[in-house]
Amino acid sequence: MSWSKLPGAWRALVLALPVCLAAPQPVGAETLRERIAARLAERQTQRQGDELDGDEAGRRAELPAGVRVLRDIAYGPDRRQRFDVYLPAEARAQAGGMPVIFMVHGGAWAIGGKAMAAVVENKAARWVPAGMALVSIDYRMLPEADPVEQARDVARALAAAQARAAEWGGDPRRFVLMGHSAGAHLIALVGSDPALAAGAGPWLGSVLLDSAALDVEAIMNMRHLGLYDRAFGQDPAFWRAASPYRALARPAPPVLAVCSSRREAACPHARRYVDKATGLGMRAAVLPQDLTHRDINLQLGLPGAYTAAVEGFMASLDPALARALAVAAAPH
Repeated sequence: MSWSKLPGAWRALVLALPVCLAAPQPVGAETLRERIAARLAERQTQRQGDELDGDEAGRRAELPAGVRVLRDIAYGPDRRQRFDVYLPAEARAQAGGMPVIFMVHGGAWAIGGKAMAAVVENKAARWVPAGMALVSIDYRMLPEADPVEQARDVARALAAAQARAAEWGGDPRRFVLMGHSAGAHLIALVGSDPALAAGAGPWLGSVLLDSAALDVEAIMNMRHLGLYDRAFGQDPAFWRAASPYRALARPAPPVLAVCSSRREAACPHARRYVDKATGLGMRAAVLPQDLTHRDINLQLGLPGAYTAAVEGFMASLDPALARALAVAAAPH
């Protein structure tokens, strides 16, 4: 049997054996079986992360036609505290400046990047030539920064982008927050917890693209992927601090929660969060999609009913945003 036809677990076992047998172990060290099990568990967690977040660490986006980019604008001292700004190649006159999509990538709170194709390519190609700006951010990740500190980075990046928006023709009052997977959790947490959003100005609304964790407490108290343990640990007090559902206690900007109907818990968790939001007097809605977790991110911006539904929500937030989205949707 060839290597490629071996079952995944057997391939992981073969890869694990050289590491486990490479050096003598002191008395009292874990057994060979325990070391192999630990290695298999690590590989399983990585595979689960890959399945959950698609190709967030994959191909770098190509610059679409009609789009220019300002790269690596700093909002803090760390090398990951940077954002890119995608702008129309030709300046567009618009009263008050361009609306801005503020995008936060996913990656299980541990991988991914602001310039990946699934994060920006189709979104920039559709919206930027129509007269919108797209800001895509990086932020510190595990193990350096836990998810609550990552949310603080998102708020810092938002405040910095709003403060500088006029420099590149953007309108600081017309931001729409958008995030995928772990990034959706982070913008939901910033939107739910006023203390985390301190320093940032108001925004028009938020689009959550298949959030990985709207109710962290509920996730941690049920069967869950190992990547959640790495992100949220074992302390229930931290689960509560990192939970958008728990933090939501007063009205916030409107929210659209897109969820994959192919994932068992995604839409029920989204509905629970939206039900609490509407109970507080917020405008909030769930948009189930028969798409994979990866494609909910990748396909946004491609022509079709899914993109049209998200654009319908965004257009309802502001007249200038509606005008730009009408240009984006017009036949070319």
